[in-house]
Order: sequence, then structure tokens, then C-alpha cells
Amino acid sequence: MKKNLYLFPISLLSLFIAFPSLASDTKINQVNQNQSEKAQSNIPNISDITLPGTNASLLTQPIGEIGEIGESEVNEVNEVNEFNKVINSENISQTNTTEKDDSEIQLEAIGEKDALPESTPTHIIDKEEIQKQGASSVADILKRMPGFAINDVGHGADIHTGTYYRGASINQSVILINGRPINSNINTYHGATDLNSIPVEAIDRVELYSGAASSLYGSSAVGGVINIITKEGSGKAKLNATVEFGSLNSNNQQSSFSGGTEKVRYNLSFERFLTDNKYKVPVGAANRDSSGNLFNADTATSTYFGNIGVDLNKKNTLSLDVKKLSSRRGLVYFGFPLQKDRLDHDGLNIGLAWKSQLANNSKLTTTFGFNQDYFNTYGPTVFRNTEFYRTGTLDTQQFTARLDHEWKISSNYQLRWGLDLNNLNLDGIVNSTRPDRISLNEEENRSLFNTALFAVNTININDALQFDLGLRQNFDSEFGNYFNPSAGFRYGISPNIALRGSWASVQRNPGLDQKYVYDTVHGWLSNRDLKPETGSSWTAGIDVSLSQNLTGQFTYFGSSLDERLGIIQGKWQNIGLVDTNGFEAALRWKMVRHWSTFFNYTYTDAKIQTGTESGLQLGLIPYSNLQTGIGYEKNGWQANLYATYYSGARRAFFTNPGEKTTDFSPSYLNLDLSARVPVNQKLGLTFYLENLLGEQYERVNRIYSPGLTFRVGLSSNI
Repeated sequence: MKKNLYLFPISLLSLFIAFPSLASDTKINQVNQNQSEKAQSNIPNISDITLPGTNASLLTQPIGEIGEIGESEVNEVNEVNEFNKVINSENISQTNTTEKDDSEIQLEAIGEKDALPESTPTHIIDKEEIQKQGASSVADILKRMPGFAINDVGHGADIHTGTYYRGASINQSVILINGRPINSNINTYHGATDLNSIPVEAIDRVELYSGAASSLYGSSAVGGVINIITKEGSGKAKLNATVEFGSLNSNNQQSSFSGGTEKVRYNLSFERFLTDNKYKVPVGAANRDSSGNLFNADTATSTYFGNIGVDLNKKNTLSLDVKKLSSRRGLVYFGFPLQKDRLDHDGLNIGLAWKSQLANNSKLTTTFGFNQDYFNTYGPTVFRNTEFYRTGTLDTQQFTARLDHEWKISSNYQLRWGLDLNNLNLDGIVNSTRPDRISLNEEENRSLFNTALFAVNTININDALQFDLGLRQNFDSEFGNYFNPSAGFRYGISPNIALRGSWASVQRNPGLDQKYVYDTVHGWLSNRDLKPETGSSWTAGIDVSLSQNLTGQFTYFGSSLDERLGIIQGKWQNIGLVDTNGFEAALRWKMVRHWSTFFNYTYTDAKIQTGTESGLQLGLIPYSNLQTGIGYEKNGWQANLYATYYSGARRAFFTNPGEKTTDFSPSYLNLDLSARVPVNQKLGLTFYLENLLGEQYERVNRIYSPGLTFRVGLSSNI
């Protein structure tokens, strides 16, 4: 491992020397000519289109305040005018780039889209789509995005059943808020990172990355990178509020207060969610009590979020955001006859970012972050007809710092490089009164320090062909030093078709809790000899723009991960090799005026290659997952119909008598309906009907849906 220390500076030096020589003075003229040609075409160039492969909502255009939409013909004219403005502004920007003086440079907004290489597949869902979808959590947002199989969302869902992205678990992906990490790699008790910890009202958009993003944000991004971008205020102060009530005593209140001046922007958001999740479940269902109801599945969360951005001058912007979570819930774990354990989760996340435009072609971002997660699991357990009590506490504090420099060295070569620092401290307390576990009671205090140097080099060979090379050198106090490169390319066959591909070396380290803290809830032993999961991931795809209203993104993805972690005979172990291959299709089509549709399909083959389960699909991961929908929107009226198909997943463990670990849960088809009716310019009524077919299907491993449910709400914009 240590020999890799010498590779990074040598590789980086060679990149500085070799790549700038590829620059061509004719590049700017070629770009201007191409942009002029695009302005005359009715079909946009594929590189100008953000392909939101999700588009889980209506996929119609943003409507602003209710009642502000005029006649449909005016809308169509405005769309064309706005498109022409974008093209013209691009031409002006390209022409004037070399004429600008440094004093005229003004920094872009903090919430701008991350400047990633075009070989990196990117999916985006924005705030308008989130609002139309009626999402009540980040997990709710992600469940209709391509690549995701999310079992722990919705009524009665349990956090143990997992979130998977391209066959990788949630801790095998990197989760960011405004570009900084929020997952701490905790694995036991609680199902890892809580995707319900950010108010939906505070979210501007969610972006998914893969490929070279692993060099930028961490080698543990086996599945990819999830970046949650929060809203910024602007202009006159605005108050948005939504109140919803529905089935199973659900109660959801969301509000945000935002605004700004010429140099200051602010946004304050709050969300409170309650539901008792008490409904009838069939015989054999997880946590079914004596009356036939789902037991101990109630949830109550309160989340607070605030941010402020200040333009110090034209070249420097400072921003601060704070998130606070308080969550109380019961656990529905499918391995016990009647799980009674409770989970308290309190979280605090603080981030400070300073963006500085050093020159017209050079931007530096400095970020400091603090993230704390306090998990406390407690409850009774029955052993030999006697009830005992147990608690398990994990308290993590994580300090992060990051320097990120984007430098366009020439018209053909761009370098993004920097430094990551991460200090993690874990306090673990285990206490059980059960006689055979008293000897395992313990207190652990462990810390880890990780430093990483990263660089992504992007080279434009010509207008059509682009390559990128990523490098990441890690120095880890627990797992030593390791080097993870990445590579990618994008080739524009025509203005409407582009090919792309990427490859990344990955390493995901065991959590400190897996190595040192006994899991008293499940009875899982820690293992100090655990090795990191290592391997690689890759993608290959094609982006197409068949017309201005029809776009598609098709991606083959895969990974090979050795030393994968799992439980063998009640103890964390490296269980061997897992190979994953899959396919994503994401289509967006604005069919006719006011009508639009989307289609997302994911196939995932996550094959265990070694050990006693060799040849089997990983548990809880479906082979096929499909989401599609159609929507209508006009003058503030909205209606969305969604369909979801789930092929079923291998139960894998803790099955009922007569069942086998190789059995799959049944497939199901589900329909959801959402609608919005404008009352006036400031008020709107919202309606959500979930599971229109009323089928009580098994989502995963003996956890069942409640059948048809509803939500009714009132939203206001003041």
C-alpha cells in the first residue's frame, strides 16, 4: 500500500506538464461556430440538456405562483424565447470570455450545479418535481429515481430493510449536503444513514453522480454519490407552508421562510411528521401482534434547517447552513417474533463554505463541516420466558475540512484538485441485563483520521471527444494508505447523440462499530480483523435527444467488490466476492401541450460469487424495478398518475417455517395519484392517493403495505 504514496505526486506532476500541451488556439472559434449552429436548430445539442433521468413527477415546466400562468400559447412562445436567450447568452459569454478583466468577475451562486466531467452520468430531480410528487422525505424523493431500490420508505417500513443504489447498500455510497459528507459509516442497530433527516421544504434539488465523482468525494462511492442541494432565498421575504393529514393518523407540517437582498440570502425551514402505522397485516408478517396489527412501527420526526449566504464582494461568497434532527420511532425487525425495541436518533450538521473567484478561470471553495449522530436503541427482550432489558448507544462526531480548486488552465484542459480532511470519533455503550450477554457489556471510544488528495483532469481532444482522469490518494489512521484512480470519456457522435463511459477503483472501509462495538439488539459480534471492501465500478451509456421534447439516458453499470462484509454465525465477517451488473433507462417526453410523461427502468443482477451462497442474488435487491408516470398541468391545476413495478427480492434470512433463504417475495404493481387544485393565487389544495389498487403487497421480507391510503393538504405562498 505505501508504495502508492509515490504514485500520486508523480502522476499529478505529469498531468500538469503533459495535458496543457493539447490546447488549441482555435478552440474558442470552434465553440462559437457550434453554438451559432445550435441557435439555428430546433433540436437542442445533447450537451445543453440536463437529463433528469428521474422525472418522477409530472415533468411539466415550473409554474411559479398559482394563477400567474397565462394562456397556453403565451407559455409556448415564452419557452422558445427563453431557449433562444440561453443560446444567445452562451454565444456572448464565449465571445467575451477573453476580454473580461479580473475586476469584472462575479462569483456564481452557492447552489450552482457541480462542475463534473461530462463522462459522469448525472440524474437530477428539482424542487418543482419534488413538490408535485408529494415527497415527505429524501428517501421518498430517491425511490422514483433510476438505479434505486428503497425498501425502508412508506407506511410501516423498517430501516433495517435497506436502501440500495445500483446494487450497493447505502453505506457503499457517499451522501453529501451541499457538497460535504453527512454519512459516518455507522452500520449496526439503525440501518445506517437516515435519509429522512433533511426537511423536504429545504431541498432545492437532488443530484446523483458516479464515475469520476468517486475521485472527488470518496473512494467508498461503490454505488455513486448523492448530493442534496438546499434552497437559497432571494428577493422579498416569502413564507411557504403546507399542512397535511391522512390515513394511519399521519400528520405532516412543512414551512419555510426565505428572502434576501442584493448581497444576503437566507432560508429557514421546518418539518414535523407523525404517523402511528397501525394497520392489519397478514399471518406471517413481521411484528404482527395478537390483534393482527403491525406493532411498534410508529414514527415521529422533527427537523430544522437554516442557511444564510453573504456576498462579501464580487469575488467572494460566504455561506452557513445548520440542520437539526430529532427522531423517535419503533423498530420493525423481521428477525424476531415481536420486536419491541425503540430508536432515538438526534442529529446535528453544520457547514461553512467560502467560495472565491481567484481569476476568470480559477475558483477556490473552502468548506468546514461538523456532523453528529446520536443513536440510542433500547427495549425489552425475552429469554427463556423471562424479560430482560438492553440498550445500545452509538454517538459519532465528525469534523471535515475541504479545499477544492477548479482551474481551467487552457481552452482544452481543466484541472479540479484539492484536499479532504476527516476526523471521526465514535463513543459506543452496550448494556444488557440478559445473563448470557452481561460479559459483552462494554464502553468503546474509537477515533479515525483520514486525509485525501484528489485531482480530476479533463481534456477536450476536440469539440466531440473528452477524456477525464481522476486520482485520489488516501492516508487513513485505521486502514493505512491506498490509491484510487478513475477514468472516463464522452464522445459526441452528433449534436443529438453522445456516448460516455467511466471506470473507478473503490475501497469502502468497515465502520468503527463493526470492528469494535457489540450489537446487543441483534446479537452480532464485532470483528477487529475486518478488511476493507475493495474493487472497481464502471458505467457505459448513451445520451440521446430525439427532439426538444424527448430525451433519454441509457446506462449499463457494474461493479466487482471483494471482501464484502456480512454476518456469518452472528459475527461480522468478510464474506467474499460480489459482482453486480445492471442497466438503467430514463426517458422524458413532453408529449403535447400541458401533458408529459417519464419512464425509468433498472435491472440489477447482484451475484454472490464465493462462499456458501455462491451463485445467488444478494438479499433484498430486486432484479427489476420500474417507475413511470403521466401528468397534466395548466393554470395551477395539476394531476399525476404514477405506476411502480417491483419484481420481488430474495428474503435471504429470518424466514418463516417452511420457507427457504432462496425464496423471493412476490412481485407487485402499484399505482399512486397526486393532484393539486388552486383556490386562489396564494392557496392550493393537495390530494394524494397511494396504492390505488388496494393490494396489500409484501414490499420486502415479510413487511407489508397497508393497502389504499390517502393524504389531504393545504399549501400557501405568502
